[in-house]
Amino acid sequence: MDRSLRFVDVVKGQRRWPPPVWLMRQAGRYLPEYRKLRSGAGSFLDLCYQPKLAAEVTIQPVRRFGMDAAILFADILLVAEALGQGLRFDEGVGPILEPKIDAHSLSQLDLAGAEDRLKPIYETVSLVRSGVNPETAVIGFCGAPWTVATYMAAGGPPGEHIEAKLWAYGDPRSFADLIDMIIELSIDYLVGQIDAGADAVKIFDSWAGVLSEDQFDLWVVAPTKKLIAGVKSRRPNTPVIGFPRGAGVLYDRYIDRTGIDAVALDTTIPMSFGRALQKKCPVQGNIDPMALRAGGKVLDRAVDTVLENLGSGPLVVNLGHGVNKHTNPEHVGQLVRRVHQAKDPG
Repeated sequence: MDRSLRFVDVVKGQRRWPPPVWLMRQAGRYLPEYRKLRSGAGSFLDLCYQPKLAAEVTIQPVRRFGMDAAILFADILLVAEALGQGLRFDEGVGPILEPKIDAHSLSQLDLAGAEDRLKPIYETVSLVRSGVNPETAVIGFCGAPWTVATYMAAGGPPGEHIEAKLWAYGDPRSFADLIDMIIELSIDYLVGQIDAGADAVKIFDSWAGVLSEDQFDLWVVAPTKKLIAGVKSRRPNTPVIGFPRGAGVLYDRYIDRTGIDAVALDTTIPMSFGRALQKKCPVQGNIDPMALRAGGKVLDRAVDTVLENLGSGPLVVNLGHGVNKHTNPEHVGQLVRRVHQAKDPG
């Protein structure tokens, strides 16, 4: 079936008005329907691996608010678990990965059979694709190699990234081996999501901004380029969105050197810089999640600022980070309506 997807048009470089809108973490704890479903689903990982439930969670915000895209409900660390590292989520703590991976324990990881462990995720994507309107885009995703590696080395939230940084400085060859394993599985993972029905995929590099310039080139730019090339060699027509959160002025380098189709801007990116980046590729962003939480006139101004500054080019309206769990759902509806009802400045 031919589908008219404004979101895909935009991330491939076309301007559409009103611009498409979706939000990072648009599915989740701020929604009462999610909390109700979550209470009977077991652990967070149980929810991720149950396709019918994960698909329902993915679709919930689209059903309620009418976003232009549904993003897969999963977690970036499923790749780490598929490689053989134990993973659980502790309340109030977050992800716990055991054992911590370093140069000595790297041999415990295994690519053999890793993709098979991710097959429930492909089923989720397929259910989402059949469960939303044809005009609604479906977005798949993975964590960027550097960001996933920081969690694997720390055994949980990476804090000051001491483990990953010391490993990368002290034994870059074995750290590169870990990065390459993540890349290889992530290529298969994204291709599997595309084949299941994803119209675009996104690479989340949540910790791209913690590296020095030379290390950014080594562990963000080069691995992302390799990951994108691997996906494009097999599925050349599917757009890939990158999110090098916190990269600041290095956003330029990321766009120029990775082969990314579109880039998500974090909250700190000034509008003037966003316009300059938009001359190179489509941009997504970058409303402050706290403006969304505040709602009212604050939120209206934040939406209008993005539309006025970036609306003349290819733009996907989004946040600069994920929806805060304490956000009033009515504010999300306000944001989506504000975008969809905006007048084209021409």
